[in-house]
Amino acid sequence: MKVVFLDRDGVINTYPGEGKYVTSPKDLKLIPGSAEGLRLLSQRGFKLFVVSNQSGVARGLYTEKDLEKITKRLRVLLKKNRARVDGIYYCTHHPDEQCHCRKPDTGLLDRALREHGLKPGASCFIGDSFTDMHTAKKFGAKPILVLSGREKISRRDEWPFDPDYIFDNLLLAAHYLCAHNG
Repeated sequence: MKVVFLDRDGVINTYPGEGKYVTSPKDLKLIPGSAEGLRLLSQRGFKLFVVSNQSGVARGLYTEKDLEKITKRLRVLLKKNRARVDGIYYCTHHPDEQCHCRKPDTGLLDRALREHGLKPGASCFIGDSFTDMHTAKKFGAKPILVLSGREKISRRDEWPFDPDYIFDNLLLAAHYLCAHNG
């Protein structure tokens, strides 16, 4: 089974900015083409799982209930665009808690596979940060960086390593994956 793990902010919806959070449903806006990219991947048989650190809950910036409403808006926007994901997983812990579910640890990825009865195999992780890229490497997934969020190509000399693939956005990454993975 082909599996794609995706970060949320900066990959599917607009990146709120360094140190900022999507704190209410009205703040969540899809990146142009992201729903189309998800639709393409889904049509080609990829299982799609959103895995995202959302420490704003632990920081008291928004509640679990707010996060549920934000997630509902995400699902509604995707459905309007005939797109979907197979699962959405969040770590709401503070970074100081050092939990196993917080990226770059792989707890959320393991949980997604376990809950969907999937075995680890060919997978990739599409993210906008090196936390995502480190998570991919740790899990054994192909790291795919999109430049629609946190990381910028102009800072490439500061990157700890080059990801396997770099694309401007999720839609371009999806086209590549669909063309090269049956």
